[in-house]
Amino acid sequence: MPGWINHRQERRPDPVGSQGHPKAGGLPWKGCQSMLIAEDLLLLLLDDRSGKPLLEATRLQLALAGGVLLELAIAERVDAADPGEQVKKGRLVVRDRTSTGDDVLDDALALLDEREGKKPESVLGKLGKGLRERLLARLAARGILREEKGKALGIFPTTRWPAIDAQHEESVRSGLHAALVVGQQPDQRTGALIALLAAVDAVPKVMDARDKNAVKDRARLIAEGTWAADSVRKAVQAANAALMAAVIAGTTAAGSGAASS
Repeated sequence: MPGWINHRQERRPDPVGSQGHPKAGGLPWKGCQSMLIAEDLLLLLLDDRSGKPLLEATRLQLALAGGVLLELAIAERVDAADPGEQVKKGRLVVRDRTSTGDDVLDDALALLDEREGKKPESVLGKLGKGLRERLLARLAARGILREEKGKALGIFPTTRWPAIDAQHEESVRSGLHAALVVGQQPDQRTGALIALLAAVDAVPKVMDARDKNAVKDRARLIAEGTWAADSVRKAVQAANAALMAAVIAGTTAAGSGAASS
């Protein structure tokens, strides 16, 4: 990759649509520019009927944060430092600080800029704070989900997010099926989703397949990042490794807390 100074050169801001989402050319996705990887991931990890999450809160938060980090890595905004840079090898480095055209990604980029030089896994907790609620509100505003407030046992307030329009999610699931069951090579967006699902061990929760072990093995193979472009593969692998490390750390901490209680 080019040297540190060249990466900090300004680029033109990406074009932004009228709703604050990037138009074609803003991010490297074709046909779904207004949907983030993290939003697709959240749709997959919500039960369409009940509107309840399929993962516990900590893993879901880390998965969504990993989705944002991975999207910024694929867009060549963030990276893992190379030897000889101003921060230690493998630590977080921001390559491009210009606007992505999406408020969620821009806020994440600003946060990562403040924590440049940190281990990637150490920033996921901050990155995920409030992210689930923010993405849910965006999906509801698009008419994809519906917010339903209620009370458990007539006392405790609850909020569920059942699906209204599953057309986009069905398209995402079709791509997952093609890659994980049929064996087709995934595009970058589908590969990113599979890597995230594999990192939080959620592939069996979202894929209805007869041979779940075969699907998990295929997901692990895809998660290695062969789907990513050469220019971003190192950053993608670092983001995946960070998510897995954060999930393991969170699981260990939860287990230790339960054992001591």
